[in-house]
Amino acid sequence: VQLQASGGGFVQAGDSLRLSCAPSGRTSNTYAVGWVRQAPGKERELVAAIRWHGGNTYYADSVEGRFTISRDNGENTVFLQMDSLKDSDTAVYSCVLGDRKPGSWHRIEWYDYWGSGTLVTVSS
Repeated sequence: VQLQASGGGFVQAGDSLRLSCAPSGRTSNTYAVGWVRQAPGKERELVAAIRWHGGNTYYADSVEGRFTISRDNGENTVFLQMDSLKDSDTAVYSCVLGDRKPGSWHRIEWYDYWGSGTLVTVSS
């Protein structure tokens, strides 16, 4: 499985940005796709995830109400709409994918595949 993320950039606090992730390869067993971010000096954080079939979503408390994850199954793409960005959202954002298996898809360690990241910089 390959994961290609795009859409990062430099924005001002309060602005919006949309990230895209296009999984490819052997994705027939996909259960959930998510976004993980890592800021300098901080631990990685699973900020949002979505079940590939069914559309259930998960959000970290830090982004609840500001970020929206969605998927377009026809285009095999997952989006992360980020609104009301804060400087604390500055991080490298990576797309992750987990196959169907036991465990919680709300946990970062559950995910099997990780893509390269895209940098989001928010200036206050």
